[in-house]
This record gives sequence, C-alpha cells and structure tokens, in this order.
Amino acid sequence: MEKEHAKIKVSLAMQIFIALVLAIVAGLLMQKIPAVPNTYIKPFGTIFLNLVKFIVGPIVLFSIMAGIVSMKDLKKLGTIGGTTLVYYFCTTAIAVSIGLAVSTLFKGSFPALSTASLTYTPPKSTSALDVLVNIFPSNFIVPISSANMLQVIVMAMFIGFSVILLGEKAEPAIGTINRWNEIFMKCMEMILKLSPIGVFCLLTPVIAANGAEVIGSLAKVLLAAYICYILHAVIIYSLSVFLLGGVSPIRFFKEMSPAITFAFSSASSVGTLPLNMECTRKLGVPKEVSSFVLPLGATINMDGTAIYQGVCAVFIASCYGIDLTLAQMISIVLTATLASIGTAGVPGAGMVMLAMVLTSVGLPVDGIALVAGVDRIFDMGRTTLNITGDASCTVIVSRMLKKREEKKLANKNQ
Repeated sequence: MEKEHAKIKVSLAMQIFIALVLAIVAGLLMQKIPAVPNTYIKPFGTIFLNLVKFIVGPIVLFSIMAGIVSMKDLKKLGTIGGTTLVYYFCTTAIAVSIGLAVSTLFKGSFPALSTASLTYTPPKSTSALDVLVNIFPSNFIVPISSANMLQVIVMAMFIGFSVILLGEKAEPAIGTINRWNEIFMKCMEMILKLSPIGVFCLLTPVIAANGAEVIGSLAKVLLAAYICYILHAVIIYSLSVFLLGGVSPIRFFKEMSPAITFAFSSASSVGTLPLNMECTRKLGVPKEVSSFVLPLGATINMDGTAIYQGVCAVFIASCYGIDLTLAQMISIVLTATLASIGTAGVPGAGMVMLAMVLTSVGLPVDGIALVAGVDRIFDMGRTTLNITGDASCTVIVSRMLKKREEKKLANKNQ
C-alpha cells in the first residue's frame, strides 16, 4: 500500500513573500546585466499587471453598485460615505504632519547635493474647477478603458442610486448586478493566483537596474520616509482599528499581510484592490462596506503619498539651502491633503502631487529630479501604507454600522 503524502499548502502571503525574496536575490545577481531582466523577465510582470488593470475597472464598477443596492437605504449609504471621507482626510493630514516632523529632525543629516544641473519638466497644472469637471464622465466606456477610477466611482454611484430609487421595479437589475459582480470576483481570484509570478517579474528588473546604489546618497531621505511609514502604520492605524474598529492590531496586520506584500512589490494601490478586498473579508468586514470603501480609498486615500510629500519637501528645501517656515509647513499639510483627491492609485502618481506641493510653497519644482531616480523605492512604501489605511477604514466603518444596527434593534424591542 502506497503512502499518501499530505500536500503542504503554502499560503498566498507566503508565496508572495518568497517571490519577493527571490526577486531581490535575482536582481542583485543580475546587477551587471540589467538589460537581461528588462528584456526577458519584465514583460511577464507587465502581462500580470495588465491582467490586474483589466479586472480593476469592472470590479470597481460592479462592486460599488452591488454595495449600494445591497443597502437599499440612502441614509445608510450617506453615513458610510461621510465617515469614510472624514477618516481619510484626517489620517492624510496626520500623515503629512508626521512626514514634516520626522524629516525636520533628519534635516541636518540630509546630504548636500549639487542642484546646478537639475532638470525636470513639471506636469501641467490643473485648476480646482478642472479637477471637479473631470470627476464626472461624459462617456460610459472611456472611464473604464482609461482606468479613471474617480469617474468609474461616480458612474457606479449614479447607477446604484437609480436602482435604489426605482424600488421593486429594479429587482431584476439587482440580481444582474450581483451576478456580474460575482463573475468578476471569480475572474479576480484566477488572476490573483498568479501574484507570486507577477511580483517576481516586476521587482527583479527594479533591483537589477538600481541595486545597492539605489540607496546611495539618498539613503537618509529613504530612511526618514520609511520611519514615517512605519510610525503611521504602527501608531495611527493600530490605534484606529483597536479603539474605533474593535480589532486587535496583531490580527489586523496578520490578515492584511498578503495585500501588504503585494502592494510593496507592485507599487499600485489600484492593482492591489482585489487582494485588499479578500483580506478585509477575513477581518469580518461585510461585502457592502468593503465594496464601497476600498475602491473609494484606492482613489482618494493617500497617507503614504502625503508622508512622501512632507519628507521630499523638507529634503529639497534643504538641498537648495531654504528653511521652511511654519506657514509653509501648514500650506504643505493642506495642499497634500487636498491634492490626494483625484490622484490615481498607480505607480508614480506621487510625483504629480509633489510638483503641486512644491509650487504651493514656492520651492523649485526642478528639485523633484533629486528624488526621481529613487521614486520607485519611495512608491513601494507609500503604496503599502495607502492600502493599509483603506483596510483600516473598512474595519472602523463596519463596526460603526454594526453598532448602529444593534441600537436600532434595541430601540425596537423597548
């Protein structure tokens, strides 16, 4: 009789972590031949990222619609939306303040770099009215095909509200929305199984191209940023999920580990959205909450990016021999917080925000060239913080709704 060997099941988080370690090792070994991973490995990472981008639009559209129609109560929806926005804005303001405070402590040790040969073409400035106009879609297909998440969210909300207002007439539509949501969720599960391969293929070329030199003279700037990322996660999110969400921080970070690892490797908060939804479900967050809060957070919640603005602003000012005043620091906090609206959750979006922040306080935009070379390293940390903040919000909103329902039930029984 043959012995049956029990299959060792490796969790997705562990698979992604192993892929991350292998990518670092492979990248360091290929430092002298960076063209090889770029030519033969990176394309497979691009394929994986393309698949993720393909599923994100439909997931956001149908998950938000499914979340809205499942509530059947516009007041309840207003409560969730209002709480989410307040939480996101508060944590973003705290994040950029932490970034400014820690980087100010590091200021004396920031390297003195030559700024004479800096060149950087800033992105075209967009007025507040243009941002407002661009939130509203003029076409049903274009927002999905161009991955304009704000417009997709607005579309989903208008359709979802319309379904609720139609009442019983819309019952068939509710069934259709839910079925399509399930179909895209299943498709998402298939794509997520490829995550370890995607992580390896995306990260190896980055390590091979930059290697140990990527830290170089900017080591302390990166250190300051990552200290801020860790402080914000360990203090602000831990306290939030524990005091407001009733969840142990240890359990929170343990369940979030697959999404955190993937976000760190891919540097895309929108790309991490499907995995983030899976992780928050394990934390007991209802589908109606995660399907609304997470897509919204992937678009407007930028705590990690806000920290990056604060750290880089102080660093760039230091390189130019400029001392930031208290008024300028307050302006950075306000600009970075407000600029988070409409910033797409894709790699490199922080550079656009940084240009806006520097302009708001009169710092040379050319200074962005100082950090542009290592932006990917910054991006990995800030994306990880962004998606963790989104998840913490779902835990808090979930508990708030649960308490609200319990209060309603208690009042009925009286």
